[in-house]
Amino acid sequence: MEELKFRDKFHIKYLYTCFNKLLLMSIAEKVIEEFEKDIRLRKKFAELFITEPDIKLVLINAVIAEVATKRDINELRSEFRNEINQLRSEINQLRNDIWSNFKWTIGVIITVWGASIIPILLKIAGII
Repeated sequence: MEELKFRDKFHIKYLYTCFNKLLLMSIAEKVIEEFEKDIRLRKKFAELFITEPDIKLVLINAVIAEVATKRDINELRSEFRNEINQLRSEINQLRNDIWSNFKWTIGVIITVWGASIIPILLKIAGII
């Protein structure tokens, strides 16, 4: 039998790798389908999965990274209090601005009324 050339060996190895990938992919797809169909199977897998100490440690570390600590909560609380106090300050400033504008408007109305109505009343009364 003739010995295979390098190129032929490469093609055989490539075909073997592709076949394995397809085989593994189809097996993985079947496993996923079974997990989607059967709750009991998912629970059993989860039990087996977390009984392994190394995997349990990895899961715990991943979960702990996402959990908020008391310090995180206190920092958020402090930030919220600062924002609330800032909003209160802005509301008070707006309230003072509105009150100032209201007093100015009343002053203008009284001035205009006094400048136009009082001379008319005095004229009617015969004083002017």
